[in-house]
Amino acid sequence: NTGVGDVFNMQKRKKTVSFSSMPTEKKISSASDCINSMVEGSELKKVRSNSRIYHRYFLLDADMQSLRWEPSKKDSEKAKIDIKSIKEVRTGKNTDIFRSNGISDQISEDCAFSVIYGENYESLDLVANSADVANIWVTGLRYLISYGKHTLDMLESSQDNMRTSWVSQMFSEIDVDNLGHITLCNAVQCIRDLNPGLKTSKIELKFKELHKSKDKAGTEVTKEEFVEVFHELCTRPEIYFLLVQFSSNKEFLDTKDLMMFLEAEQGVAHINEEISLEIINKYEPSKEGQEKGWLSIDGFTKYLMSPDCYIFDPEHKKVCQDMKQPLSHYFINSSHNTYLIEDQFRGPSDITGYIRALKMGCRSVELDVWDGPDNEPVIYTGHTMTSQIVFRSVIDIINKYAFFASEYPLILCLENHCSIKQQKVMVQHMKKILGDKLYTTSPNMEESYLPSPDVLKGRILIKAKKLSSSCSGVEGDVTDEDEGAEMSQRMGKENVEQPNNVPVKRFQLCKELSELVSICKSVQFKEFQVSFQAQKYWEVCSFNEVLASKYANENPGDFVNYNKRFLARVFPSPMRIDSSNMNPQDFWKCGCQIVAMNFQTPGLMMDLNIGWFRQNGNCGYVLRPAIMREEVSFFSANTKDSVPGVSPQLLHIKIISGQNFPKPKGSGAKGDVVDPYVYVEIHGIPADCAEQRTKTVHQNGDAPIFDESFEFQINLPELAMVRFVVLDDDYIGDEFIGQYTIPFECLQTGYRHVPLQSLTGEVLAHASLFVHVAITNRRGGGKPHKRGLSVRKGKKSREYASLRTLWIKTVDEVFKNAQPPIRDATDLRENMQNAVVSFKELCGLSSVANLMQCMLAVSPRFLGSDNTPLVVLNLSEQYPTMELQGIVPEVLKKIVTTYDMVIVWSPYAWPLDCPNGSCDYHQQMDLLNCPNHGFYPMCGSSLGPGSVRFNPGSKPCRCQSHSGVEEEEKYRHLLRLGRLVGDVDNRDWTGVESGNGDVLSDK
Repeated sequence: NTGVGDVFNMQKRKKTVSFSSMPTEKKISSASDCINSMVEGSELKKVRSNSRIYHRYFLLDADMQSLRWEPSKKDSEKAKIDIKSIKEVRTGKNTDIFRSNGISDQISEDCAFSVIYGENYESLDLVANSADVANIWVTGLRYLISYGKHTLDMLESSQDNMRTSWVSQMFSEIDVDNLGHITLCNAVQCIRDLNPGLKTSKIELKFKELHKSKDKAGTEVTKEEFVEVFHELCTRPEIYFLLVQFSSNKEFLDTKDLMMFLEAEQGVAHINEEISLEIINKYEPSKEGQEKGWLSIDGFTKYLMSPDCYIFDPEHKKVCQDMKQPLSHYFINSSHNTYLIEDQFRGPSDITGYIRALKMGCRSVELDVWDGPDNEPVIYTGHTMTSQIVFRSVIDIINKYAFFASEYPLILCLENHCSIKQQKVMVQHMKKILGDKLYTTSPNMEESYLPSPDVLKGRILIKAKKLSSSCSGVEGDVTDEDEGAEMSQRMGKENVEQPNNVPVKRFQLCKELSELVSICKSVQFKEFQVSFQAQKYWEVCSFNEVLASKYANENPGDFVNYNKRFLARVFPSPMRIDSSNMNPQDFWKCGCQIVAMNFQTPGLMMDLNIGWFRQNGNCGYVLRPAIMREEVSFFSANTKDSVPGVSPQLLHIKIISGQNFPKPKGSGAKGDVVDPYVYVEIHGIPADCAEQRTKTVHQNGDAPIFDESFEFQINLPELAMVRFVVLDDDYIGDEFIGQYTIPFECLQTGYRHVPLQSLTGEVLAHASLFVHVAITNRRGGGKPHKRGLSVRKGKKSREYASLRTLWIKTVDEVFKNAQPPIRDATDLRENMQNAVVSFKELCGLSSVANLMQCMLAVSPRFLGSDNTPLVVLNLSEQYPTMELQGIVPEVLKKIVTTYDMVIVWSPYAWPLDCPNGSCDYHQQMDLLNCPNHGFYPMCGSSLGPGSVRFNPGSKPCRCQSHSGVEEEEKYRHLLRLGRLVGDVDNRDWTGVESGNGDVLSDK
């Protein structure tokens, strides 16, 4: 690191500091590095209110008292800002000039920052050439603001800091003979032990470069060299910049700093100093830090890279959904031709296919059973060249692993092609091996829905053909559904134009096997209207991919309604001889529960399947969205607009950096060089599908900095997935490096690491992405207009829910009574959101910020130049209120007024009473005394777009408006500010009143 004394001896030369492109450039690892870079200076763009942009060279005076820029037409004394006049430094485009500027859309959020100075809070709006240059200036200026004239003393004291002492101690533990040096091999191994992700070759190269710069021969490493290389290789600048945002010391986090970070950024609730201390003791590597309750940059990095800070919400690692709904209300993790481990025509069959699928949480496996030698049934794909495995051995494996990964029911999809004789052998094996696990209870004729997964825990269900109740003999005739026959026809000379025109054949079924089938009886699908009237709830239809796609495109509403009550299984097209996979999302969006996948084939489609079923403890069952379960709700799978009754969400993702990307498999042309870039993909309903990519970072797979932000609108969050894909940019063809797929509902907000996985799903050691995630409500003005104005709706432009007359008097009257509270809830939501957005803007933050971050940002403004309070925060009320003290700047008046509006629109009674009132009509519908005949709402083209005909027995779905819940959460968030203020007061809140009215003073 450059010494502090160098600050005064640096010559002014134009240079842009950057560490984001080439791995050989020097990293920023301390505040002194930032100050040194600012003294050197760099070119920044100065943005004016007239949309003009000026290129200026900015630098910090050597005495660290002024920020200057050149060239300028102004007098040199005017082209500067005194450091002591700076009120705050804002990141992003969060001033009036940026928001109202016509060219704002062309400016990267990550490269923009503003210096707020003077008594009138003027802004100097700047744009750096890269995000890392912006971070250097923001960090350095904030450091100067914090310590003022004591900056030099702080920089000097920080040179011999806790981190350096700890690294020196690591060196001394190796240098047991106190020689003052250690071998290169030992030095490399020690740094590898402290940072396992670093490559040995990179560490060795760094030491050799250091020795070469000193013209030093030999391979011995001194303590100073060891400390320097450690700082250079083990400091992640993007994490350092994050640490200094919350650190009161700028070199480490104490327990209060960590509390601020966890609550304001990570969204951790019920945090206290004890929890902060536990984290410090767990992750801080130095004994000094543990004893003093300080988290160094190394401990902070270790914490952020730990599973505690992964992007996946740990609440979803266990079963967290209601498991007492009917079986048809769940998506079920399903396998196609489970016995195959390669292609569909010539590939081998193996019991390992069942073991792998069951260990992965699969809850529906397939057994294609045929007559075998020695009166032993065998499993293979008929009419093909696939090898055979004995049926009995498969049942043994299923018995052993059926509930290895999940206690919830396993479905055996039995495709039976055996003679009566061998069918009886099948029955003997299943009864003997599976025993009481087999569920053979006859369906309850008085019920309308299947039992729940909770009721069926530990049970195995047989899905197969079943004799009709009128059959009194020991055997009978049933239709043969041979999926393999269709493939063999296509492999042969026959030209089958329609994939579902397989000739209907019949075969003999023995009664013993039929009796093993209970609530999963296989039947042939006819058409939706027939099924609505005649199909029994325990009957299951199978659709091949082509037919299911046809229904999904032509009858999406009917398909969704059909799947509310009946199980539907979708299997791959017979043309997928290579065992490629269909997109499961195409059928999940229609509510299809059993979408059978070729588990042996990795790739995007299996990534989606594996990622999707992680969200409920990987138990193999995922509860479908409410809009797919409620009888009367209408949902079209192909909608390209927002979903009625579902509040769209805005997903903000910033790809910050990558760590330890491996070289892509099979890429030998470029040697060890990796040129990574990242795709962020959204998978879900058509309205949600989108993708964005970062720039390519050339020749840096070890620690590339991306610093790019993306925004996605998610219209049906419950069915959306986010996929991160890292690729190697190659002129021949981009190579796959790693991926991670996660359901939207499992995202943790804040700063998170994304552990990358290989093409086949294995975790890539030490390889990850560092990202920031924020989720906001679309109605809250999350996405600004082109000129940066917030999305605020006045009463005249608001869209209120409208109710269509059904001409059923009793029903219409009940629905009519629901309209006023729904309108009130809309007004509450819009007024609250408008006030919150205005407050965020006045605090100098983007729409992604939360109220706690707003209070942290605005708190320094509450002190006057003489350190007297300009605003008092009174905590004696139910919620914190702001009170002005004497004459204050106009900008503070606006902040207090807007804060008052936030309070006005967040009374506790509003969020609770409004949704209750708007949902009263749901209970009132029970009074209509309409008998339930199991009918479904008929929706679609026959009645015109958006029309719904309610049949007798229809019951309106329960209120799905989330506005009340959202506003209540904002209110609770506001109440927690009281404790936040108590935590901040020691540093930033001189004039804050405590609960008893006393003024809290600065330490």
